[in-house]
Amino acid sequence: MLQSHMPPPSAQRAVPASDATYSISALAHEFALTTRAIRFYEDQGMLSPERRGRSRVYRERERVRLKLILRGKRLGLSLSEIRELLDLYEVSRNERAQLAKFLEVLAERRARLLQQREDIDVVLAEIEGVERDCRRRLRDESGGRSVTTVAARSRRSA
Repeated sequence: MLQSHMPPPSAQRAVPASDATYSISALAHEFALTTRAIRFYEDQGMLSPERRGRSRVYRERERVRLKLILRGKRLGLSLSEIRELLDLYEVSRNERAQLAKFLEVLAERRARLLQQREDIDVVLAEIEGVERDCRRRLRDESGGRSVTTVAARSRRSA
């Protein structure tokens, strides 16, 4: 029987999340990003991995920050808005201030989206009006014949 060189399960210690480390490729894989995207967030000052020689070592703090960056992007926040929220927490260590600011940013985002929805509805209504006008004019020009009949006849005569 082969013996394992691993200590028995009772002797194995789980690594606390705060002590866990991640490579750039592990984070890229976990969040379905490219390593280039992660390096971009570093260049923007949003992530600060440790360096071991030429390698980047990410701790749980950086993993959580990356998760928050991606959540902010999904919500349509700008990088500067996301950075402000991350920095607010770093400076004050006060989740209450961060949450209040987040609510403010979300309200602004909601207002922008509602305005965009209204603008889109106006443009769609205008498109519908122009389409109706075009169809009416085509009907009038074809003497009441359907557009498909006119198109079919013009193809045969060509």
